[in-house]
Amino acid sequence: MPAEPILYPLEIESLDLEGQGIAHHDGKVVFVEGALPGERVIARVTRRKPSFDKARVEQVLRPSSQRTQPPCPHFGVCGGCAMQHLEPAAQVATKQRALEDALAHIGKVRPLQILPALQGPTWGYRHRARLSVRLVPKKGGVLVGFRERASSYVADIRECRVLPPHVSALLMPLRSLIAGLSHPDRMPQIEVAVGDQATVLCLRHLEPLSSADIERLREFGEAHRIVWWLQPKGPETAHPLDPAQADALAYALPAYGLRMHYRPADFTQVNPYINQTLIARALSLLGVQPQDRVADLFCGLGNFSLPLATQAREVVGIEGSATLVARAREDAARQGLGERTTFTELNLFEVDVAWLRGLGHFDRMLIDPPREGALALAQALAALAPEERPRRIVYVSCNPATLARDAGMLCHVGGWTLKAVGAVNMFPHTAHVESIAVFEP
Repeated sequence: MPAEPILYPLEIESLDLEGQGIAHHDGKVVFVEGALPGERVIARVTRRKPSFDKARVEQVLRPSSQRTQPPCPHFGVCGGCAMQHLEPAAQVATKQRALEDALAHIGKVRPLQILPALQGPTWGYRHRARLSVRLVPKKGGVLVGFRERASSYVADIRECRVLPPHVSALLMPLRSLIAGLSHPDRMPQIEVAVGDQATVLCLRHLEPLSSADIERLREFGEAHRIVWWLQPKGPETAHPLDPAQADALAYALPAYGLRMHYRPADFTQVNPYINQTLIARALSLLGVQPQDRVADLFCGLGNFSLPLATQAREVVGIEGSATLVARAREDAARQGLGERTTFTELNLFEVDVAWLRGLGHFDRMLIDPPREGALALAQALAALAPEERPRRIVYVSCNPATLARDAGMLCHVGGWTLKAVGAVNMFPHTAHVESIAVFEP
């Protein structure tokens, strides 16, 4: 006989960074999927650990005033979203609190000012996505979509509200397409990249495609107005099905007269609406002057570097990916900014103060690291003498924990001041927290 489920009533106190409700039961922390702060729920325990339990809402006894009906029929099964049951404005407030809590508890720092959160469209915003593909005969054939929550299985979804509508409409046609190819069980994923004038689908295939497969892909591309790329092995093998469409992907930054070109495997921000607003805020907070020399560290393909180069005397971009460095140089030259910019490939996780001094003095600095943060760089900046320091640093973060850690290093070891910080809702309906922070010596 299966064991009886463990059910108990809980008062939900707050949300964690995964969008789970936090409660306590018999002195133990319980993380409750589907619960919101202020609610009283009956929860079913799904996992027990010595120091915490995991649970899922079975019944909401007292709902939050901020609870809303998720519009997506797949919410709760698909792992792409975690917060559709919470009003969008409350999602932003939750992320702002999570950011402030991380700074206080991890970095032991408090900002002098809280910036208004950056917000944009809450649906159809996701212009970058990795769709999993699986042949599942028990579910009728090929599935295309995101993975199920807390599972390696692909969710059986027919639509996705956070993808652009025309991409969401491709989910079911893609199932039929992949099912008709020669090795549907050897095509694990499709990378989606939506530019302002083209939509690219990059198909990962573990077996060579037949001529009939190629013809089917071409017909599908023409019918649905998408550009196919193929990836037989690692990301470096990705190539366009039609070489003439190699430069189809680009996004405009009209405020700076720029057009950024990229490839489907390149890192770009998933949310183009927030990206434009984020660039504007970062440059405004930096306060760049025409005579300034500016560093853009973890610069990627130049998303901040090239806008900065329209305002500063010189911009030095440094990035760990040789591919993105090459892309940044190409675009700088293409847009007449080659003489104002220098791009270098370097592992910024292994730098020190001697290296930083060797770059020469910077008037302003922008840091935009991956989730691992920029600890080595923060240590180097903390070790600079006052006269060597940039007048201002803007730090764009995609992980509150590593931002808080690095802020603690800058402030407590280096004596910098955290002037301002604010949340950036780059990923509505998810628990992902982006932010922007300003430091001054």
